[in-house]
Amino acid sequence: MGVLKKFEQRLEGLVNGTFAKVFKSEVQPVEIAGALQRECDNNATIWNRDRTVVPNDFIVELSTPDFERLSPYSGQLGDELAGMVRDYAKQQRYTFMGPIKVHLEKADDLDTGLYRVRSRTLASSAGQAAPGAGPGGAPPAGRPGGYGYPPAAPAGAPPMPAAPPPGRPGGYGYPQPAGGRPPAAPAPGGRTRYWIEINGTRHQISRATLVMGRSTDADVRIDDPGVSRRHCEIRTGTPSTIQDLGSTNGIVVDGQHTTHATLRDGSRIVVGSTTVIYRQAEG
Repeated sequence: MGVLKKFEQRLEGLVNGTFAKVFKSEVQPVEIAGALQRECDNNATIWNRDRTVVPNDFIVELSTPDFERLSPYSGQLGDELAGMVRDYAKQQRYTFMGPIKVHLEKADDLDTGLYRVRSRTLASSAGQAAPGAGPGGAPPAGRPGGYGYPPAAPAGAPPMPAAPPPGRPGGYGYPQPAGGRPPAAPAPGGRTRYWIEINGTRHQISRATLVMGRSTDADVRIDDPGVSRRHCEIRTGTPSTIQDLGSTNGIVVDGQHTTHATLRDGSRIVVGSTTVIYRQAEG
């Protein structure tokens, strides 16, 4: 069973339906959980062959209505989200510099249903690593403690960049993992291959369109009660796009609720409680 599914079941199983009101909000906790997984993946820093460090301190910014619905449960929800991050990191063999914390904050510039995740790698204040974390030191002297800064490199590791790469948003200032996949740039005359990955299974996109849904008539069937019979459609091209087909629960693309979005290599699509990774490559 996937980490997100286990997280969702833990929430649903809490005593006396504590989270009944939470699930009525526009932003679903499982969507936030998926965004935290992406935040770990996008900001993973490889320090050596045996150690990949990911952020351990997260802020989830919510619209005012969503924050008001979720804030009464913020402590318990934060603990559950932190546990989900720990489970996901164990699965991916990530490590941390300190204890995992997830905080909810209100953002006045966000509309209902939208959210933003910021993160940082924060060393343990006692100088001791959290469970599952390798050794590490405090942030370099003089560096602000704000979110978006690279973690401090351990002794003997290659030097880290002094500043976030140009053009990266302030909340995502970490270097990309070594060997990561940048968005594919079509070469003149080259043939682009398209596929999606669901729970580790690859589904080739061999036609111009691909419909995902719970129906047996869908091109890719997703057995998920939160997925509609014909949930959404991917159209390949330059660029490739995804279109919601009037589904009940909608789609989330790279952390944003939407009905239509442009896709890039590595885009993460959440339908129901299932995460779909879109891929494209030359050759």
